Amino acid sequence: MNISIVVAQEEHYKYSQEICETIELSALLRGTGIAKRTPEYIQKKMETRDAMIALIDGKFAGFCYIESWQHGKFVAHSGLIVHPDFRNLGLAKKIKSKVFDYSLEKYPDAKVFGITTGLAVMKINSDLGYKPVPFSELTTDPSFWNGCQTCTNFEILKSKENKMCLCTGMLYDPKEKVKDPPKHPFNVKVLNRLKKIKEALFLKK
Repeated sequence: MNISIVVAQEEHYKYSQEICETIELSALLRGTGIAKRTPEYIQKKMETRDAMIALIDGKFAGFCYIESWQHGKFVAHSGLIVHPDFRNLGLAKKIKSKVFDYSLEKYPDAKVFGITTGLAVMKINSDLGYKPVPFSELTTDPSFWNGCQTCTNFEILKSKENKMCLCTGMLYDPKEKVKDPPKHPFNVKVLNRLKKIKEALFLKK
């Protein structure tokens, strides 16, 4: 099995439709909210070298892209996905680690953040040195929050004025980086309990 994780570019345009379909299908199967993206948007990320793609024996296996906000003050990793045929290989962590290192190289002064409902993604972020933070520490750029409009939980976010949702905010500040950055302990039970509390509060009928 030949695994290749590289910066996506024009030669990878042919995978853009499959990437979008994989992202949407994954959200439907998990019943979680995720912002939809178009093939044209994915291709734009490839054109500007703001994406990573994983290929296994020439087949699409995974993807993640970078978005920058507030003139490069913040960057986020979005659309992290692994094709169903290549799951349980640790590929998500490999892709995330690659795009994380690439982000620090391309945007050295930016704070790296993300919002997610997935415990697996939280675990990966925690291992990279992210810490859970309130939404107030994330970008205030309305374009970022507008990107959540296709998420099934957008009305919750809107009702809370972009201050809270089912997602957990996580942040990595390179200014706090040391040679061996301390990892923030990841407690699955605590975060799962927090997720259930949010669901009980926000999704109650």
